[in-house]
Amino acid sequence: MQQDNDPKHSSKSTAERGNLNQSELVNQGFSDAPVKDQRSFGEVKGQNSCSIPCDITVKLLRDEKHSICGNLQQSLLAFGRSTRKLMRDVMEEQQRALDILSSQVTELMTKVQTLSSEVQRSNTEMYSMKPVQSHGRDCSDIKDNLMSVVPKIPSGIYIVHPENTDSSFEVFCEMDYMGGGWTVMQRRTDGLTDFKRSWADYVDGFGHLAGEHWLGLKKVFHIVNQKDTRFQLHIALVSHDDVTSYASYDDFRLDSDTQFFSIHLGRYAGSAGDAFRGYDQEQNQDTAPFSASDVDNDGCNPFCSIGNCTVESCSIHYNHTGWWFNQCGLANLNGSPEDAERNQGQRMHILWDTWRHSGVPYTIKSVTMKIRRIATNN
Repeated sequence: MQQDNDPKHSSKSTAERGNLNQSELVNQGFSDAPVKDQRSFGEVKGQNSCSIPCDITVKLLRDEKHSICGNLQQSLLAFGRSTRKLMRDVMEEQQRALDILSSQVTELMTKVQTLSSEVQRSNTEMYSMKPVQSHGRDCSDIKDNLMSVVPKIPSGIYIVHPENTDSSFEVFCEMDYMGGGWTVMQRRTDGLTDFKRSWADYVDGFGHLAGEHWLGLKKVFHIVNQKDTRFQLHIALVSHDDVTSYASYDDFRLDSDTQFFSIHLGRYAGSAGDAFRGYDQEQNQDTAPFSASDVDNDGCNPFCSIGNCTVESCSIHYNHTGWWFNQCGLANLNGSPEDAERNQGQRMHILWDTWRHSGVPYTIKSVTMKIRRIATNN
């Protein structure tokens, strides 16, 4: 083979061989290096290649976040301003509406006061010019007057004007019970009316005529003391187990207030027993004056004995109620339950001691006292 003596060619060959040898050495060095070093080199190379793009990404994200936050802040500020304006507008509108309503209410109140004054003036003029027309002298008189024109006279509140009196007043007339014509002077049914009253209340009356009430000693006196009249007293009793009974007196009247409205009773008839007169003279309440907690006419001087109790005032003993007491006696249709903290075992209520069952007095839940005219010999 012919040798190449060209210096360029010779140097080129020498360089190629040198490069070849270096490449082989490098390859040999990498082939001999541990695998761990190869991984570390790759990882470092990868990190270096990602470091710049990541920084750019973070910067872009940060700029975007600041932009979003700025926009959100501006939106919140605008929303707050619009909300405050809306609330201010709403409050101003409500204030205007309140001002309008206030002026309307003031105007209405002025009109109501004007109308009230006119009504009061009209009523005053009407009563001064035209007195209230009564329906009769008492419920018996009303029944007699209406029988010829009304086929059925209803029970209810009527105006009566007894003879020899200067005024009219309302009463409840019972027109359905035993032929009608009854003027109710006392009724107790549900316990809603307090019968713990002073002397003045028992004289003038209290309660509601359509329900529980006491008509008043003064009014009853005017009714039963009319000229040429006699009145029957009828007491209707109902027990807690709905047993009914009655006591009736064929002549009933009251003395005037100067005699403390003393009661006078005629002959007894009925099924409840004559508790007003009791079993002996000491228990007799006929002709007894009326008593109240502040006007004591009960005959207990200085005290009375009831069972094992010593009583100085019958009214106070029966929880400050008023009645025709005579050493207390066996009847008190105005009796009131004792206060809860006192005498819980002996709560006193409506008392008609002669109405008994197997020797034990009935527990009475309701009572009505009514009066009616009866025929006279005159």
